[in-house]
Amino acid sequence: MKPTRKEIQAAARRYLKVIEWSDEDNCYIGSAPPVIGRACHGPTEARVLEQLTRIVEEWVEIFLREGRPLPPPARGKRYSGKFVVRVSPELHQKAALKAGSRNESLNQFVADAIERA
Repeated sequence: MKPTRKEIQAAARRYLKVIEWSDEDNCYIGSAPPVIGRACHGPTEARVLEQLTRIVEEWVEIFLREGRPLPPPARGKRYSGKFVVRVSPELHQKAALKAGSRNESLNQFVADAIERA
């Protein structure tokens, strides 16, 4: 089935497009998880967004044309604020001790680490 341009664009708009500055590459990098990882780069956010939008539309078109299910979109997804992380008992202990030494809960210690990442 050959999807229309309108169908492709409508489906592609549902995907979150992430544009980040890369100190290592000295430019902006674009990705659209779960459709594609780091896929393009450029000197401005606007230029990367243009490229990324075209790339996502191309991937969506491929999925639709081949009759493959599209990955679930991240845009508009609601998050509960809770998730489970499995780590080794040693890392769990190390994190708990580090949190305790800062007079923080383990939850606050992990949330701060994620925020800084």
